[in-house]
Amino acid sequence: MLVRLLREYLRPYRRHISFVVVLQLLSTLATLYLPTLNAQIIDNGVVKGNTGYILRDGGAMLAISFVQILCAVGAVYFGARTAMAFGRDVRGELFGRVQGFSQREVGHFGTPSLITRTTNDVQQVQMLALMTFTLMVAAPIMGVGSIVLALNQNVPLSSLLLILVPLLAVIVVVIVSRMRPLFRKMQVQIDRINQVLREQITGVRVIRAFVRDRFEEERFAGTNDDLFAVSLGVGRLMAFMFPSVMLVIQLASIATLWFGGHLINDGSMQIGALTAFLSYLVQVLMAVMMATFMFVMVPRAEACADRIEEVLHTASSVVPARQPVSIAGAEGHLEMSGVEFRYPGAEEPVLRGIELVAHPGEVTAVIGSTGAGKTTLLNLVPRLFDATAGSVRIDGVDVREIDEVLLPGLIGLVPQRPYLFSGTVASNLRYGKPDATEEEMWRALEIAQARPFVEAMSDGLDSPIAQGGSNVSGGQRQRLAIARAIVHRPRIYLFDDAFSALDYATDAALRGALAEETADATVLIVAQRVSTIRQAKRIVVLDGGRVVGVGSHDDLMAGNDTYREIVLSQLTEEEAA
Repeated sequence: MLVRLLREYLRPYRRHISFVVVLQLLSTLATLYLPTLNAQIIDNGVVKGNTGYILRDGGAMLAISFVQILCAVGAVYFGARTAMAFGRDVRGELFGRVQGFSQREVGHFGTPSLITRTTNDVQQVQMLALMTFTLMVAAPIMGVGSIVLALNQNVPLSSLLLILVPLLAVIVVVIVSRMRPLFRKMQVQIDRINQVLREQITGVRVIRAFVRDRFEEERFAGTNDDLFAVSLGVGRLMAFMFPSVMLVIQLASIATLWFGGHLINDGSMQIGALTAFLSYLVQVLMAVMMATFMFVMVPRAEACADRIEEVLHTASSVVPARQPVSIAGAEGHLEMSGVEFRYPGAEEPVLRGIELVAHPGEVTAVIGSTGAGKTTLLNLVPRLFDATAGSVRIDGVDVREIDEVLLPGLIGLVPQRPYLFSGTVASNLRYGKPDATEEEMWRALEIAQARPFVEAMSDGLDSPIAQGGSNVSGGQRQRLAIARAIVHRPRIYLFDDAFSALDYATDAALRGALAEETADATVLIVAQRVSTIRQAKRIVVLDGGRVVGVGSHDDLMAGNDTYREIVLSQLTEEEAA
């Protein structure tokens, strides 16, 4: 998965990568040539007292060192740009993929995991790409070149490499094979700690209200300890790896000096050659050291790449139409026929055999007990889910065949939990219509009964809104969400229990103003409060995922026991009549 991910997203940067490889090649060749020059200076200049030779070759060494520095800096610069571009592209692709997911896929992965995969996981693979361009490209060139040049200095002494290099390889392979499962487990634990932390920050008021601070501290501590335990296991292996490699390098240097000293004493090797050989030996082992560092990163990057690919290769259950239909001058007739929805692996469907019709200029309401499937039914219209059987049609066209760009423009959804984005009141109202004028926004606020409190804010439409709308009350948040839908001016309004946080007076005033604004639009309301929907033209009663009654309030009170039970749980017999 890691190789495939790197190959796919680095393909557009092949020219940059080639440039990095050339620069690394030049830099490494210059580094390899310097010990040979140094040996010649020692043997032909220092030993013989030839100052001119020392100055001439010393100048050449300075020039080569300058070229080596320029090439190394250039390679790091272009390698870093390419790695950062790779990370940007993968994050963008992940974001786009997640945006196309239905609520089913989001629920499958979980929000904390998707956040971790888009940030931390991409960062780990991006770091591997950066290290590859800066270290891994140079390591094999340096390793092979150093071996060849070491053999050129002295063949018998080079036999040390036959022992040292395999020994290092065995150490690295054994340790890395143990690291791989730990790194994958570490990413799962990071998901878990993100989930716990996100829950605690979001639910801080509930935690304090029920005095569960100590319990949540212990829960976070337990999750944190789990991550600590896995990280400690990885740290122990890494702590063992680098001293082991350094021990081999030091032993190699001692052995070289020992055997090289005997060769110099015998006259079969010069001092400069021994110095050069020692430099090449260190370069060979440093190349192995760089490869070791890369191998430490590879297992974690592999685990992260697997998680990234899992998201990228998960197809959304909401599939765009192959031949999208464009509805010209849509009126907003909404019809559901034989609709069923079942979660994957569920024994029973959430909805079954749903028949529903909603016409422009009418208010159609859906009511039922908790868990009856009301919200799921509403979410089928904007395709947050797709029906597993039957069809949902707008103006006679199945929503699965309507152009995915056009469909959101036909629908204004106010969800059960209205969400406001960080910004201003105006930026939130313009979310569905970026070119909305101030006049349009104030009119929408007036209809939604939100104008008084927005005018009371310090900056009016430019007043700041915190993430999630946390700096306004629940009722204000609902009214701003309703105003946002009104600014959008869709053909179909979907209100998912959108009046629950309003007092009865505000609820009544809002519905009265809304009736005039939506006189030619289709309005579908899901509500728990009977007073909100009793004036609806058509009321659909859900029970256990089935439609058990359709009609006006009076008709259902007279002939539907389920509806009558819901009404009498909220109103007296006289109030209901």
